[in-house]
Amino acid sequence: MIATLPTQEQVDRIADELAPDVVRIRFKVAKDWSEEPAVYFRVILSDEAARRDRLADVTELVREKLSGELRLDELDHMSYFRFRSWSEQTTLRDPAWE
Repeated sequence: MIATLPTQEQVDRIADELAPDVVRIRFKVAKDWSEEPAVYFRVILSDEAARRDRLADVTELVREKLSGELRLDELDHMSYFRFRSWSEQTTLRDPAWE
């Protein structure tokens, strides 16, 4: 069985499971730089999770959980992950991350 593209509801459930380290996850399906289909994940981390001594472990866990539960390796889409802290988003106020 081939995996289907994720829904925001599925992504929200995973974000809830990863709380309090993960505040929110948004995603977009688009083409990447080489015109191949891609899924772009935008993850807002708590300021605590974004600390230098925790960041690598938290981002690895988020990638693994999203990849495993959404079966991203079975998609015909590349997966891209971007991370931002809550404080950074509060300063930037980027609507794409809301």
